[in-house]
Amino acid sequence: MQLVIVESPAKAKTIEKYLGKDFKVLASYGHVRDLPAKDGSVRPDEGFAMDWEIYRDKQSRFKEIADAAKKADRLVLATDPDREGEAISWHVRELLAKRKALPKEVDRVTFNAITKQAVTDAMAKPRELDQPLIDAYLARRALDYLYGFTLSPVLWRRLPGAKSAGRVQSVALRLIVDREREIEAFRAEEYWSVIATMEQDGTEFAARLVKYDGTKLDKLTLGDRGSAMAARQAVEDSRFTIEEIETKPLKRNPAPPFTTSTLQQEAARKLGFSASHTMRLAQSLYEAGAITYMRTDGVQMDGSAIAACRKAVSERYSGHYLPEKPRIYQTKAKNAQEAHEAIRPTDFSRDRAGSGDEGKLYDLIFKRAMASQMAAASLERTTVTMRDPTGRHELRATGQVVKFPGFLAVYQEGFDDKGDEDEDGLLPVMHKGDSPLKKGVDANQHFTQPPPRFSEASLVKRLEELGIGRPSTYASTIQTLRDRAYVRMEKNRFFAEESGRLLTAFLERFFERYVAFDFTAGMEDELDTVSDGREDWKELLEQFWKDFKPKTEEVMDKKPSEVTEVLDEFLSGYLFPERADGKDARHCPLCEAEGRDGGRLALRGGRYGAFVACANYPECKFTRQFAAPGGSEQGGEDAVLGHDPETGLPVERKTGRFGPYIQLGEGKDAKRASIPKDLDDFDLEWALKLLNLPRIIGPHPETGLEIEANIGRYGPYLRHDGKYGKLTSTREVFEIGMNRAVDVLAQAANRGGAGGRAKAEPIKLLGTHPTSGGEIKVMPGRYGPYVTDGTTNATIPKDVKPEDITEAQAVELIDARAAKGPAKKKGRKAPAKKKAAPKKKPAAKKAAG
Repeated sequence: MQLVIVESPAKAKTIEKYLGKDFKVLASYGHVRDLPAKDGSVRPDEGFAMDWEIYRDKQSRFKEIADAAKKADRLVLATDPDREGEAISWHVRELLAKRKALPKEVDRVTFNAITKQAVTDAMAKPRELDQPLIDAYLARRALDYLYGFTLSPVLWRRLPGAKSAGRVQSVALRLIVDREREIEAFRAEEYWSVIATMEQDGTEFAARLVKYDGTKLDKLTLGDRGSAMAARQAVEDSRFTIEEIETKPLKRNPAPPFTTSTLQQEAARKLGFSASHTMRLAQSLYEAGAITYMRTDGVQMDGSAIAACRKAVSERYSGHYLPEKPRIYQTKAKNAQEAHEAIRPTDFSRDRAGSGDEGKLYDLIFKRAMASQMAAASLERTTVTMRDPTGRHELRATGQVVKFPGFLAVYQEGFDDKGDEDEDGLLPVMHKGDSPLKKGVDANQHFTQPPPRFSEASLVKRLEELGIGRPSTYASTIQTLRDRAYVRMEKNRFFAEESGRLLTAFLERFFERYVAFDFTAGMEDELDTVSDGREDWKELLEQFWKDFKPKTEEVMDKKPSEVTEVLDEFLSGYLFPERADGKDARHCPLCEAEGRDGGRLALRGGRYGAFVACANYPECKFTRQFAAPGGSEQGGEDAVLGHDPETGLPVERKTGRFGPYIQLGEGKDAKRASIPKDLDDFDLEWALKLLNLPRIIGPHPETGLEIEANIGRYGPYLRHDGKYGKLTSTREVFEIGMNRAVDVLAQAANRGGAGGRAKAEPIKLLGTHPTSGGEIKVMPGRYGPYVTDGTTNATIPKDVKPEDITEAQAVELIDARAAKGPAKKKGRKAPAKKKAAPKKKPAAKKAAG
């Protein structure tokens, strides 16, 4: 018997169909072991020795592999054809050898696509494990471990509130923070454009003023309303004649097939998918045999695939759409060992695969690959120049037409940020000497725009341009930034949270070299030299460690107050921007209001993170929160918002273990309420409203029982007669009237069915399950919160908050539960037999007195 090891059960199922009865295919379910998350797992003083630990949830699965290996004559390691795949095979071999279950014959095979031909060809050409590739994995894993486990304790002790730092993660965060700084430093400039609406032979077109009073106009030349209106009047008063018509033929060639990076970028632009979601879908398509391997830097296609693609083009389109010669694309990847074939369909006669999001991604991959072998698009760009009789004023109109679509008939590449002067339209037929009719002239005001915030697509593109990290790791890197709440997403753009800004400032000030773009990119180059056998992995680690370790010790020796003082100066422009009234930006507003002297603000470190506080503390309790998501101006520790008009007690805003809250009074009798995240203008008025919840709306018109509005663990809600209805926002709790409340409760009852109980609302939505295709939801349950894809429910561990669970964690929990099979129904217990009542002992006769 021959035992074949792959990563996933889906891949195992597909491959098993192609191999004969002599083969048994088992899945490792990804990596089987890792470095334990504790100090000492990598020991630099012992030649970077590493301790490995098998995952708890993989122990029973690996036992199945070990038991099968003992009976096998040959072991075939058929994991993915990249560094991680090589590492998984190495781990499996090492563990089997340790358990004395390794067959005499051990082979490694790789294939770029899970098709019968690719699998059988690979089986016929086995090789040994690639040791340089394994060394590159060991170096990268040890490097990331040493960076994280050495730097993170420094953060915890010297920068309270910081959660972790990573080699690539910290640099990606710096890119987002730097862009935030650029946007803040940006000062908009006013400019105007003058556009004339012209007409020729019944067709309207727009012409831009490009020369005024003999001066060529740049973007900012017309910088105020006065000059713009003067230019507009000059155009209105003039008669323009066409003096130049220039027509240029243009050709556009198709983009190459997808790499990992370009797939993530296009899926984000065209489909709105996150990088992690794209990679899960691609993994599923690969394991189903629909596409080639999806972790690649290569843009080249196999010769047989090019032939199949060209055949598909000729079958679908006329001969004009097929170029005379095949298009050959060259990879720009620095490391040839890790550059595989581009991502493409395994069968070009199959234009559909998968369903839902999988189907959408396959369609994108199919069209991009097919377009890459199609003819160039032919376009024609026309520029028409019109001048007044003096020649001092000039209008210009541009238009572009597609003469032959070529590859554009199938696919057009997306762009992250388009310019604001695209004038690609159809112009009417015009000749020199014509004087088109002027129908109107507009002067339009504009303002220069700051650089756009990063989208997932543009961030991935920038990381790749800088040579930072690997495209296959970008999805997990970006997800970590979101999970740590260092960044947030709004309208598909990254915003740096204040905790992310603080961490970046700390690293820039104390570990500048290790968040420098050139250092991180240079480290990637060195790791590439290890993977192709040109550098020893331990020497690379030694060079890193001899500088990094002393640097962390130097920072650890500093007092927290010293660190805060340095950051206060480093961030002064951000924390204390210039005031409109000209006063000192560090002047304490509370001390000013209460007539105290010496109230000066500065950055301070607290138990739950950094915050801005007054030098007059504890007399002055003014604080302003810094390192919390959303960074409210009123945040902080022990900030007095004002006094309750009824009791006269202070209303304080505090930060606790579970976030910001308000408190009225002290001790056991104090009233407290959490501060909802959707209140941007939080003040004393809002604090008093929250402290007075629940709000009674009034008696229900049918039952006469009270309807109550309140805020609970899962957000704002209504309650009436033991039934609930969900509200959309905190504001609605205080604004909703009786009619709307009755309607919300009725809708909730209808969703809940005949029983009238309102259907539970999801705590969180997490995208689509990569295998089942069902929507993943985090739900409240009778016996605790759980995750579900609509088919399988999995309980969330007690030590994990349901609000914090990530999509990857949810998929893992659901898959683990599904692997156990359906829950066994417990048989009805027979009623317990009644015990016979104990016989009463006869009462002892009392002795005669």
